[in-house]
Amino acid sequence: MRATFDSSGRTLSALILLGIVNHSVLAGSRVAVSLDALALGASTFTVGILMALYALLPMLLAVAAGRFCDSLGARTPMLVGCAVITCAAAIPWFARGLPSLFLSAALLGVGFMVFQVATQHATGALGGPGDRARNFGLLALGYSVSGFVGPLVAGLAIDHAGFGAAFGVFALLPLIPLALLAATKLKLPGPHAEGDAGAGGSVLDLLLHRDLRQVFLINALIAIAWDLHMIFVPIYGARIGLTASQIGSVLASFAAATFVIRFAIPWIASRFSEQQVLTAALLVAGAVYLAFPFARSVALLLPLSFCLGLGVGSGQPMVMSLLHAHAPPGRIGEAVGVRMSLVQSMAVAVPLVFGAVGSTIGIGPVFWSVGAGLALFGGFSLRAHTR
Repeated sequence: MRATFDSSGRTLSALILLGIVNHSVLAGSRVAVSLDALALGASTFTVGILMALYALLPMLLAVAAGRFCDSLGARTPMLVGCAVITCAAAIPWFARGLPSLFLSAALLGVGFMVFQVATQHATGALGGPGDRARNFGLLALGYSVSGFVGPLVAGLAIDHAGFGAAFGVFALLPLIPLALLAATKLKLPGPHAEGDAGAGGSVLDLLLHRDLRQVFLINALIAIAWDLHMIFVPIYGARIGLTASQIGSVLASFAAATFVIRFAIPWIASRFSEQQVLTAALLVAGAVYLAFPFARSVALLLPLSFCLGLGVGSGQPMVMSLLHAHAPPGRIGEAVGVRMSLVQSMAVAVPLVFGAVGSTIGIGPVFWSVGAGLALFGGFSLRAHTR
């Protein structure tokens, strides 16, 4: 059941701040875990498995987490998520070694997924339908901040105090949102009403829902575009002779663009519909990937990555807004869980599938095939909504 809050602004601010803290732990842990594994003598393949573990269990459990939110409300899942994040980050602090890193990565991914699904469920319940895109844009903006802060904290802690200190910091940070959620009377959505229509159906019902199916498909395409950039641009940059700092600047250009576009989401949402923004995102991302193989210098890759960041960075807030608009009453959390499961599926599948394709026929055809798919679906969406 949706709720209307008098203090929605305060609640949204609190959700953003709590999200920044927990997402900083996730982003920083990825850096600390990968570097610690390499320091322990792990191969690149082993590090890849570790990174995949952050997404594997969330992929399998996200729908259950969404149903958890629908049945119990947002507060309890958020508390559970914070507690699991704390315990997961503390494991390498107490017991260093590859087994502890594997366990930490798997549990931290699950803990953050539960917290994020509940947070997104709560964010969608704040204000009216016209506020959703703006609210989700501000929430995503917070994650852009933590995506920068987490790795920075990890690097500084490792360089100045060692891996144990880094994991110790990340184990202590989630205690802040855990304490605030337990001690304050933050107004969050409760369980759905027993009589809500649509409650208790199957996941297949959501996937067959005409409007939701389109949103899920767009979500999957944007997730592919995002993950492909993060994984293959460093490989492509190395193959064309870019230095590590140049590759880093290209990735930073993408990150900067996601921050810029999310900062502008409130203005964009007041002038364009969610569908218009998502259509533009698909067309921009498609054009960038079609152009990538022709860019052989950092001077060309920087603006291309920035444009890609502007496109895909606008996607999540609009997808979340449409999910809350189209989800059956009483199943909003479950719909968010399905979306989360798709995102995590792409995080697992993209490096495996496109890695195999890229090693066989080259990275250029990978970029072109993804670009063509994005542009084609963007064209279909544009035609469908301009009739």
